[in-house]
Amino acid sequence: MSETSKIDKKLKQEALQQEQQDLVEETTENEIVDVEIVDSTEETGLLEKIMQLEREKAEMKDKWLRSVAEFENFRRRSTVEKSTWIKNANQRLILELCDVTDNFERALAGDHDEGNAKHYQKGIEMIYNQISNILKREGVEKVETDKRDFNPEYHEALAHIPSELKENKIAATIQNGYLMNGKLIRAARVAVSNGEKPEKTADKKADKKKNRNRRI
Repeated sequence: MSETSKIDKKLKQEALQQEQQDLVEETTENEIVDVEIVDSTEETGLLEKIMQLEREKAEMKDKWLRSVAEFENFRRRSTVEKSTWIKNANQRLILELCDVTDNFERALAGDHDEGNAKHYQKGIEMIYNQISNILKREGVEKVETDKRDFNPEYHEALAHIPSELKENKIAATIQNGYLMNGKLIRAARVAVSNGEKPEKTADKKADKKKNRNRRI
C-alpha cells in the first residue's frame, strides 16, 4: 500500500470518528433540551395547581366568614325575637291579671250588707275561678296534698300532728304548692300525720297533767 493510500485511509477514519462524536454530542444536547422542556412543563403545572389551591382556599375562607357572619346575625335575631316574645307573653298575662284586679275592686267597692253576703261570696268565687283559669292556661297546677302520702320531692313537712290518717299521710295543707308545665316551682307546706289518734293524744296529755298535779 502506498503512502498516499495510508494517509487517505487515516483521514477517512478520523472523519468518521469526528462524525460519530458530533452525532453523540448532538444527541446529548437534544436529550438535555428535552429534559429541560419536561422540567419546565412540570414546574408550570405545579405552579398552576398551587395557584388553583390558593384560589380554592380563598373561596373556602370567604364562605366560612360569610357563614360565621350569617350565624351571628341569626343568633342576634333569635335573641331579640325571644326577648320580644317573652315581653309580649308577660304583657298578655299582666293584662289578664289587671282584669282580675278590676273585679276585686268592684267587689270591695260594693254593698257588704248581710243581705248581699251571698252575692258577695259568689262574686269572690267567680274571681277565684278567673284566676284559676289564667293559671291553667299558663300550665300552672296545684301540687296534690289531700290525704296523700308525704313525698319530699313535692311536699315540705312543717309539723307532725295526731290524725285519723295513717302515719306519713298529709293531714293538713298549710301552703299550696305549684307545678308549672310539670316542673315544681313551689313545694307544698304541709302537716303530716304521726299515726296517733287525736283521742289517744288527748288522753295522754290529760294523764300527764294528772301526774304533774299529783306530784305537786
